[in-house]
Amino acid sequence: MWLIGARGSVATTAVAGCAAVTAGLHPPTGMVTETPPFTDCGLPTLSSLVFGGHDVMECPLPKRAEQLAAGGVLPHGVPSAVGAELAAADAEIRTGGPRRGESDGRTDEELIASFAADLRDFVRRRGLARAVVVNVASTEPVPVEGEDRLPASSLYAAAALRAGCPYVNFTPSAGLHHPALAPVAASSGLPYAGRDGKTGQTLLRSVLGPMFAQRALAVRAWSGTNLLGGGDGAALADPAAAAAKNAGKERVLADTLGSAPEGEVHIDDVPSLGDWKTAWDHIAFDGFLGARMVLQTTWQGCDSALAAPLILDLARLLARAHERGLSGPLGELGFYFKDPDDGSSSALAEQYEALVGFASRLRGVGA
Repeated sequence: MWLIGARGSVATTAVAGCAAVTAGLHPPTGMVTETPPFTDCGLPTLSSLVFGGHDVMECPLPKRAEQLAAGGVLPHGVPSAVGAELAAADAEIRTGGPRRGESDGRTDEELIASFAADLRDFVRRRGLARAVVVNVASTEPVPVEGEDRLPASSLYAAAALRAGCPYVNFTPSAGLHHPALAPVAASSGLPYAGRDGKTGQTLLRSVLGPMFAQRALAVRAWSGTNLLGGGDGAALADPAAAAAKNAGKERVLADTLGSAPEGEVHIDDVPSLGDWKTAWDHIAFDGFLGARMVLQTTWQGCDSALAAPLILDLARLLARAHERGLSGPLGELGFYFKDPDDGSSSALAEQYEALVGFASRLRGVGA
């Protein structure tokens, strides 16, 4: 499992969590692949996962895990209990490309070649059957049309394809969706999925949107606010990055309601919240004879704890899909994403049904 943004909160939580579950210290809460529909699918075991990745940050994983425990994200005692696993993963992290807006003198081609070489070296040295690349780096702004350089997310995605690795984009960043990579992805023969993991506010929207539509209740307006800190809060303080994030939230409503209602989502950076976030929605809708009503929801959660089990799920599912010879975008994994691949519904119940069907496909049933 090769993580882009390997020293961030989500990646650190995933590495620590995988080790803690493997050791029997905690149950696999939040991991859909550990539920009965996925028994005997041939998924790699958690104990077989080996971690590495790219990052531009220098804080080692054991130290980052201690910081997360101090903030209440990881249980106290977990960083020390899985310290060896965190150190082993940290030893496999390689320096990524230049930060946004900076240059180290290398061309896009040179960066892609370097990243792909890191991946091949990881697979070779560790004797791995395969590696799945998962992007959990900070959100990028939407690429500007006419730019002559690929965004970092697309450089890493191109490197994954070149190294023969399945790819997951758990962020709203361009990744494989960049127009320049479409033909490369289509001809790669590799499975890929994404983008933008669905962990909180949009997860709830994907349930409530179909409810209003199926009960023939007219939604007049749907507005929301996100308060969050940590790396995501800082990244999304950039209006261009926030716009990329909100696109998936808006798509869910448009797809499930038939059209986009009035209202928008505001994202506010509140550094003191750290890795915790609060999402509030205000839904104005009409009932029988035009009776005007309102539903308000408040979601308070820890993004890292919500996201980590999902990226472990996705890495296992993509690894098995690769083993089975599947290729192209895996729309059946839309359950995990705000902006799923073409062919996937935005309604959670329908997405879950497709995911369970995908489990049968991985077993070879009806393939």
